[in-house]
Amino acid sequence: MNIDGIPTPSLRAHPAQRCIDIIDQARLPHVLHWARVSTLDEAAHAIRAMQVRGAPLIGATAAYGLAIALNEQADDAQLNAAVDLLWKTRPTAVNLHWALTRMSRLLSELPAEQRCAAAWAEAAAIAEEDVAQNAAIGQHGLGLLRQVTRRHGTTLNIMTHCNAGWLATVDGGTALAPVYAAYDAGLPVHVWVSETRPRNQGLLTAWELAQHGVPHTLIADNAAGILLQQGKVDAVIVGADRIASNGDAANKVGTYLKGLACADNGVPFYVAAPRSTVDFDLPGGQHIPIEERDGDEFRLVHGLDSRGVPSALHQLPAREAVVNPAFDVTPARLITALITERGVCPASRDGLLGLYPEEAGV
Repeated sequence: MNIDGIPTPSLRAHPAQRCIDIIDQARLPHVLHWARVSTLDEAAHAIRAMQVRGAPLIGATAAYGLAIALNEQADDAQLNAAVDLLWKTRPTAVNLHWALTRMSRLLSELPAEQRCAAAWAEAAAIAEEDVAQNAAIGQHGLGLLRQVTRRHGTTLNIMTHCNAGWLATVDGGTALAPVYAAYDAGLPVHVWVSETRPRNQGLLTAWELAQHGVPHTLIADNAAGILLQQGKVDAVIVGADRIASNGDAANKVGTYLKGLACADNGVPFYVAAPRSTVDFDLPGGQHIPIEERDGDEFRLVHGLDSRGVPSALHQLPAREAVVNPAFDVTPARLITALITERGVCPASRDGLLGLYPEEAGV
């Protein structure tokens, strides 16, 4: 997507230098900063601290992190230790485990001296596939959006939750891929951007939409229901961190509430994600592990002070008991359709197997 009119991926690999550059998303939307990742620990920290976030980008970063880990030593002990460290960084996003499993299977069959080069090549393949898959999701989603009834004039009003755009992937986005495709095709489109407390990742969505020129309005999470009730939303599109084999989908906490509000108001609710986000090993959403993050994410508010300096403000006493689940699960019955790189399908096992018949034996 674009930054100041320049097409820019969210991750830059430098195989010759054995490192990658990432956008430090913890500094957005105030500062665009590219951070250099040249060690395994830096890659793990980038994922754990949410310098990179979004299931597809987490997977790609983990793949490159494994390649970086094999730069100096590539025996079985190093390979297994690196996989183990990266595996534990985030529990919910299945793309992380998918990418590490794919890398490990390939590398474990090779002699140690061939592993480093092979790891960099495979990580690049994962990143390139992500870009292509997101472009396909965009086109399949565009077909749906062309059919959505516009309730107010000619503008298509889309609501999203969290950030499942270009910043959450290597390029193109998942939930926002159809929005970008619609905008680039000349459809009049406007996006209601849910801020997604406590991490306020909707601010990242607003930032990237502004960079690409897409009209949008930022809203507080709790304003979503009334906008849906008032008929100001034509469709909701969200991404996912894991989709169970029955179509249940885990996404940023608060997504389930939007699914309920859509069902109550007759608004289509779509989930956009690639195959790597579908966990055919899980029969239902109740088995998806929900990440519990540090309570200080809720107790503290981050932003710029009056001098424009990044600061943190206590909105709660340090000892105030809080719960901070990062995700919730929207049942398949509330999902109008899944949008994948292979097409659109019902949120069900039969629907998914219609697109991925090779998984029937899982």
